[in-house]
Amino acid sequence: MESVLANLPKNSHPNLLVGFNTADDAGVYQISDDTALVQTVDFFPPIVDDGYNFGRIAAANALSDVYAMGGRPITALSIVGFPTNLPAQILTDILKGGTEKIQEAGAVVVGGHSIKDNELKYGVAVTGLVHPEKVLTNSNAKAGDRLYLTKRLGTGLITTGIKRNEVSETTVDMVVEQMATLNKDAAEVMVNHAPNAVTDITGYGLLGHAYEMANGSGVSIRLHAHNLPILPDAIDCAKKLMIPGGANANREFLEGKVSIDSSIDVNIVHVMFDPQTSGGLFISIPIANAEGFEKEMREKNVFCVHVGEVVDKSEFAIEVM
Repeated sequence: MESVLANLPKNSHPNLLVGFNTADDAGVYQISDDTALVQTVDFFPPIVDDGYNFGRIAAANALSDVYAMGGRPITALSIVGFPTNLPAQILTDILKGGTEKIQEAGAVVVGGHSIKDNELKYGVAVTGLVHPEKVLTNSNAKAGDRLYLTKRLGTGLITTGIKRNEVSETTVDMVVEQMATLNKDAAEVMVNHAPNAVTDITGYGLLGHAYEMANGSGVSIRLHAHNLPILPDAIDCAKKLMIPGGANANREFLEGKVSIDSSIDVNIVHVMFDPQTSGGLFISIPIANAEGFEKEMREKNVFCVHVGEVVDKSEFAIEVM
């Protein structure tokens, strides 16, 4: 995708605050002195069997991009590809789950579009609002910042395990609920503590999105493997080589960009490359604000783990220790 975008005409409109140049999570367009639109879209095939849960997860995944920009979702458009041989009730369940999650975010579904497709797909185009001076991006991390992650890793491994009936029902329930959880609470806390950079962890995995932040910011990122929060059964899925195809693509893209200490367990390495669905926010907080950020996250019972630091640019964009 990066090579495709590199060949497109560069956007130079004065109201465009964030375009595709730094592979950010959403576009931002200023419409007045105190208001800018945040716009994003995401859709994909089912990753769980239950239509209602699939709708919840897909909507939460799309909404997350707005939160990563410091924005507040206001409207959503449903995007559907639906096979004619499936019962209509499946689509009803998907849209119900998605709509409930959008309403939980304080936004409203204003319409959408559907097509006949051989493979079921669902997602959402979301519009949000943000003050032009409060836009957050993935490309302003500063050396000395602390890095935090707000959800556990391993959803790609586990959903692959679900398809092969290799995951416990308890873990299935846990991973579904995590993927369906909005990043709303985490975003509301982080904006109180002046983060320098933010992204959400999705298809490129932890290392891919960390690389985008490091590359866009002109810094390197140091991650501590022993601090990474990992979902139950994810390591077991990695041991059984239930590796999603996206993980291999992530590994290939990052070759030569990441240094991983040889002592780190290979299965934890698999988790770091694992493509996530509706993953957590990856937040770069100035060291002076870190204690207050951690305290408010604890007080509001929002999951948050310190996973690394931003350091001066070095040979590798990402160093895993």
